[in-house]
Amino acid sequence: MSIDAKISDPTIRSLYERKSVRVFTGAHIPEDDVRIIAEAAAQAPTAGNQQLYTILRITDPEKKHRLSISCDNQPFIEEADLVLVFCADCLRWYRAYEEAGIEPRKPGEGDLMLAVSDALIAAQNAVVAAQALGIGSCYIGDIMENAEVQREILGLPSYVFPAAMLVFGYPTEQQKDRPKPKRLDLDYVLQENIYHEHTGEELRKMFEDRTGKKTYDDWMRAFYERKYNSDFAREMTRSVRKFLEDFQQHRPLHMGKWVMQMKI
Repeated sequence: MSIDAKISDPTIRSLYERKSVRVFTGAHIPEDDVRIIAEAAAQAPTAGNQQLYTILRITDPEKKHRLSISCDNQPFIEEADLVLVFCADCLRWYRAYEEAGIEPRKPGEGDLMLAVSDALIAAQNAVVAAQALGIGSCYIGDIMENAEVQREILGLPSYVFPAAMLVFGYPTEQQKDRPKPKRLDLDYVLQENIYHEHTGEELRKMFEDRTGKKTYDDWMRAFYERKYNSDFAREMTRSVRKFLEDFQQHRPLHMGKWVMQMKI
């Protein structure tokens, strides 16, 4: 079978064509389809069959509104028909061990990283399932910002970390027709056996398709300020450090409500 024939497979083609959707028609997603998306997530590969995640379906309009603000002021979050928060959950098994009379060690950074992997794999399964049903989606990484606020909105105890949020809805015609942003050439992201650090010349070549009429230096400086050096990027780092405190300090579990330090 030729590579073109293989790419024409519906699953492969869906993966190639999928793009983020941020404008929705407002049509309601049938409950059966919501269940299919959630079940597809739950069927994802998972470390030791532990399913180290909890999926929060946000149906409360007030919570959706507050999340649209706490996640970098993005109104389309509130407008999405389906909102799912994928939490890396190190608490469920901890409590299960206690229930068996075990005195488990406190979850550490490695446990968190494994749970984050589980949560993100499950989230991507949900994205693929939604795409197959004609439902668009968009990842919201900003859920990792404003730790104190997200904990209050979502009722998150210690050892539960909001790894990703996904919003779903039927795309408008404009969103369907919008070109998918071009990805880097595969040769730059697929390496063999050992890591290769790109040279300056390779980096300039890598981003040629993105700079347009700007020079590499001007385009990269603008992107740096808009993304990497932005206020939201700095807040995300602060917030994740706050979440990490649970996993870096061996202290009793805190199960009470966290004090909200940001007004929404």
